[in-house]
Amino acid sequence: MPANNNKSNKPWREAVEEVMHHATEAEALARFGKRKPSFNYRWEHVTAVVTLANKLAELTGADREVVEAAAWLHDVRKEAKEKHPQEGAKFARKFLPKTDFPAEKIEAVAQAIEAHMGLWLDAPLTNLEAQVLWDADKLAKIGLTAVFHFTGNVLAKGKPMTTDDLILYGRDADWQTKTVASMHTEPARRAAAARLEAYNKLWESLEGELRGDDLDGNR
Repeated sequence: MPANNNKSNKPWREAVEEVMHHATEAEALARFGKRKPSFNYRWEHVTAVVTLANKLAELTGADREVVEAAAWLHDVRKEAKEKHPQEGAKFARKFLPKTDFPAEKIEAVAQAIEAHMGLWLDAPLTNLEAQVLWDADKLAKIGLTAVFHFTGNVLAKGKPMTTDDLILYGRDADWQTKTVASMHTEPARRAAAARLEAYNKLWESLEGELRGDDLDGNR
């Protein structure tokens, strides 16, 4: 059988990680004027989503290959802003055939990417792999992960910031309650509730320390 010259033998995991890293550097260049900022938020976010998506796939029985590929590529076209899910899906359909990713699963990857938009949902998604990607993406935006990712991203902009500024920035996330309520899978629902509690408790503890509450036993 003749070789398929239109298909690369490049391992898909290596390929999606490489193309996503390049996309995050391009985003950093556009936002900060340099490819390697002091904190690459997009890369930190995507790698966190990959880890969470793989874990959720294991716990829920979702297709691991579909979920992992979608997690790597879900923000690959972030420059398209509110249309980045649709553009990311188009990218996946064109890019994955150039790797050894199973051809029969490519459309499922694209559909999961296409469905990941929004910080909360009015109606749940119905496809398991799309549910897992959505849950993983949002889990990375609440909890202590969010505290450090958001803080790093703010500081990377190079603008003068005080501790009070960072607290106000962190507290400006009342959407997170809706995010927790929108989780699909049982493991994500449990984790989201715990993460939101930890998120709020951290800011409360920090504010208490700055006030010196621990000096008079009010903590």
